[in-house]
Amino acid sequence: MSYETLEIVRAAGVATIWMNRPDVHNAFNAQLIADLTTACIELDADEAVRAVVLAGRGKSFSAGADLNWMKAAGEASEAENFADAMRLAGMLRTLAEMNKPTIARVHGAALGGGMGLASACDICIAGDKAVFATSEVKFGIIPSAISPYVIRAIGERQATRYFQTAERIGAARAAELGLAHEAVASEELDAKVKEVVEALLQGGPKSQAAAKDLIRAVANRPLSDALVEDTARRIASLRATPEAKEGLAAFLDKRPAAWIAQA
Repeated sequence: MSYETLEIVRAAGVATIWMNRPDVHNAFNAQLIADLTTACIELDADEAVRAVVLAGRGKSFSAGADLNWMKAAGEASEAENFADAMRLAGMLRTLAEMNKPTIARVHGAALGGGMGLASACDICIAGDKAVFATSEVKFGIIPSAISPYVIRAIGERQATRYFQTAERIGAARAAELGLAHEAVASEELDAKVKEVVEALLQGGPKSQAAAKDLIRAVANRPLSDALVEDTARRIASLRATPEAKEGLAAFLDKRPAAWIAQA
């Protein structure tokens, strides 16, 4: 499937979604939001795809909302703005809830919605020239649609600062905050992404999807009998699956598991 605002590159079980609006720093508009939503659904359903990398062509990962799109929103009705915001929120949720592991490859600007994309991915690797910000208050609005993912990444306390100040966050600071898992020299960005992808490809695809679901089920819940029972049921249900049996057999036989591609 072809996309107006994206380029999808597939290689060895990995799909890279390149946002391809370099002339506007991959800023969001209605078409990019629609394309990203559809691409995430398509790739999540493709069993040949083991991991998804989100990246941006040109000088930036994504500089947030397209100015023309924002201007049109300012002239639209509240109902139209609600529908527009729901499409953006739906795209971010679709990305965040993919069964496949997702990696944000961040270089240059990741502002507003761009910071939301980086936060919605499972893993964020940033080049040392990357710059993040929740810049919405400078435009008289708030980082509402991206807030569940940014707060999950950096916590309520840090979000309280950055949602209000709109300060620029460098790559090293992003790593300190937990927004980026690692900040590396720009020339090492692709190598680090490849290293993380290769680690992901060693894991069982069904167990990785179950691990993501486990985190959503356990995070921010109090320790209770119900939670303990739920975690026990989850591991019990997986132990007898073909993937778990193959993983154990491969370990005992000192061979790669069946899901690991052989060179």
